Amino acid sequence: MERKAIGIDLGMVYSSVAVFQHGKVEVIPNEQSTRRTPSYVAFTNNERLIGDAAKNQAALNPTNTIFDAQRLLGRKFDDPSVQVDMRSWPFKVINDNGKPKFQVEYKRKIKCFTLEEIISMILAKMKDIAEAYVGEQISEAVITVPAYFNYSQCQAIKDACVFVGLNGLYIISGSTAAGLGDIYLSGEDFDKRMVAHFVQEFISKYGKDLSQNKRGLRRLRTACESAKRTLSSSFQALIEIAALHEDINFYSIITRTRFEELNDSLFYSTLETVERALRDARMDKASIHESLFIGGSTHIPQIQKLLQDFFNGKELMKAISSDEEAVYGAAVQAAIQACDKSEEIKDLLLLDVTPTSLIRKIKEFFYNVLRFF
Repeated sequence: MERKAIGIDLGMVYSSVAVFQHGKVEVIPNEQSTRRTPSYVAFTNNERLIGDAAKNQAALNPTNTIFDAQRLLGRKFDDPSVQVDMRSWPFKVINDNGKPKFQVEYKRKIKCFTLEEIISMILAKMKDIAEAYVGEQISEAVITVPAYFNYSQCQAIKDACVFVGLNGLYIISGSTAAGLGDIYLSGEDFDKRMVAHFVQEFISKYGKDLSQNKRGLRRLRTACESAKRTLSSSFQALIEIAALHEDINFYSIITRTRFEELNDSLFYSTLETVERALRDARMDKASIHESLFIGGSTHIPQIQKLLQDFFNGKELMKAISSDEEAVYGAAVQAAIQACDKSEEIKDLLLLDVTPTSLIRKIKEFFYNVLRFF
C-alpha cells in the first residue's frame, strides 16, 4: 500500500504544507483558504490557538502570543542575539538552567513551554491541515530547516515531530528545497525597522513613548506588515490605528522611497548572500544564465531591482510562487522517501547542502593541521 507523506516548510514567520499526489505537488490551503499559516501560538484563559487564530488576537493578548520561535533553536539564554530579540518581544522568555523557555498565562495558570513544544504545536497544526485535505491520517513528513542548523538543532525538530506523531523522514535544508538563502534575514526584520520609525514619529508628534506598550507595539507591527505588502504594488501606504497609545489616534503615510531608505542596509545584505554563493561555487556572475530567488521578501521591488542590476539586467526567474518553493521541494522529497513510483519524480535526486556548522569545523581542522606543519 502506498504511504502518504507530506512536506512541511517550517518558517519563522509563516509555515506551509504540501503533498505530492495525482502526479503533481498540491500546496494545501488552511481553514482560512490561504496556503500560508502564521507560525504563531497563543494561549488564553480558555484555549490554545495556532496559526491565523493566534495571530489575529495578538494585539489583544501580546504577552501570551508566541512568534519568531525558531530564533531560539540551538541557543542559550545568555546568547547576545537572544537578549536582543527578547527586547523586541512582548512575551516573556525565562532562563531554565541556561536554556530559554517561554512563560505564558494559560487557563489562568503560569505555564512554561520549551521551544520544541512550541514547534510541535505548529507542526501539529500543519499535520491537521494536511489530514483534512487528503482525507486520511498522515504519519510521515519531510521538514525544511535553515541551512545553518547543526545536528542538535535538527534533532530538536525531530523531537518536535515525535511529540505530534510524525516520523521525520528527512530533515531538509529549506534552501536546498529551492536554492540558497539567508535565514538570519526575514520579513520581520523589515517590519521591525518600520515599527522603530513610527515609534520615533509618535514621540515627535505627541511627545509620548509607546515602546513599553506591548499591545500598542503589536498593533503597530501588524499595521507595518500590512503596509509593507501594500508597498510592493503601490507607492505609498496608510498607517491608521485608533487609540494606539493613551487614547491617541495615530495616522501616518509611508512612501515606498522611505521604506527603502529605512531598510537599505538589509536590502544590500541580500547581495552579500548571492556573492557568497558565487564565491563558494567558484563562479562569477557572468557565468550565470538563470537565477531563481525565493521568499516573500522577493516581492519587494527594490530587492528585485538590486538583484536584477547585479546580474546585469538579466530577468529573475519566477517559475512558481516565491513563497512556496521550499514546501514544494519538501513535498517532492517526501514522496520520494515514501517510495512513490510516479513517473514525474522517478528520476529526481536531492543533493542537500552541508551544514555550515560542519563546514566551519572542517575549516578549523585543516587550519590547525597546516599550522602544525
